[in-house]
Amino acid sequence: MNVNGTVSAGFEPVQDAFVRNFATGGERGAAVTVYRDGRRVVDLWAGTRDVDGDAPWEHGTAQIVRSATKGVAAAVLLMLAERGELDLDAPVGEYWPEYKTAGKERTLVRHVLAHRAGVPVLDRPLTPAQAADPALGAAAVAAQAPVWEPGTDHGYHAQTYSWLTGELVRRVSGRPIGEWVASEIAGPAGLDLWLGLPEAEAQAGRVGRVGRIPTPDEPSGPGSGLRTRPKRSVAAAYADPESLTSRAFAAITPLPDENDPAYRAAALPASNGIATADGLARFYASLIGQVDGGTRLFSPETVESARREESAGPDRVLVIGTRFGAGYMLHGTAAPLLTPGSFGHPGRGGALGFADPESGIAFGYVTNGFRKSVTADARAQALVRAVRASLPGT
Repeated sequence: MNVNGTVSAGFEPVQDAFVRNFATGGERGAAVTVYRDGRRVVDLWAGTRDVDGDAPWEHGTAQIVRSATKGVAAAVLLMLAERGELDLDAPVGEYWPEYKTAGKERTLVRHVLAHRAGVPVLDRPLTPAQAADPALGAAAVAAQAPVWEPGTDHGYHAQTYSWLTGELVRRVSGRPIGEWVASEIAGPAGLDLWLGLPEAEAQAGRVGRVGRIPTPDEPSGPGSGLRTRPKRSVAAAYADPESLTSRAFAAITPLPDENDPAYRAAALPASNGIATADGLARFYASLIGQVDGGTRLFSPETVESARREESAGPDRVLVIGTRFGAGYMLHGTAAPLLTPGSFGHPGRGGALGFADPESGIAFGYVTNGFRKSVTADARAQALVRAVRASLPGT
């Protein structure tokens, strides 16, 4: 395998882990980027651009990152709050009056960010075409009765997070969330990251085709943060079409074709952001500091808000213990990051982005091959462990 890119002295373990992902982990095409204190220290790519092709992955190849997009959506709400345009402790209905129905009147913006809103499912799922219409999605989630009292418990809003966050941004700012990301985040921070892929980027051929790949035998045990086989309760939840787990992921039915240009052009902040590894890592680096003298996106106070624990314990959707801050997954057994102070978000079956303020590390990993894992992909975790090994004392 011909691995391209650069690694700064001391971060060679990351390159070794990246090579092993191809040699023994079944990787088809991927990239990983790491920043430390605003300086790029790892920038690697290898394999093929398309999961089912032979064109080489190039510097600047981008991929869909699934739920890693949620971290970008959360940043929009937190930046609006930092600017005084949005109150995280205000009822959602204060900005979105139609939401005040069916027992959701006391739902706070903070509940939406921390997966406590109680609406992870839709009684009437949307088709992919309907889901791509932000007005239809917002109307569906506004009409939905909660499955638990908002604010009293938490469960992963796998798909409905799109319309909850997207409509809040539109109501507060007057702009679609994809446009807000482009003008206020991606542009100022210099990111190759899109929520709603522009036609010019689609035509440029930079975005690879994604797909499912098999999971090889992978190590588990102390320090791995992974299980080769899920708990029986987790497997049963995914197998039962009536469970909250299945219904949450089936809020869009049938599942969208992630290689469909129409799907990629839509802005679904729960699931269809597209980024390079550098774009994802640079996004998190820009949350916690300046990169190349550019824009810092979060104040120190907002960083603390992002990673302050809001939800913890058994997740009513994922059926495992999860931890969330204000829109971000926090380090834990279900989603191991670098240190207890890290915050970020995985994409189901592959991608991962996070920041660790104490070490100054920002991390981005993207792939064209998705696996069955939900919160902790083995390939990403191998890279995270290698970053940890590169930082004495971490």
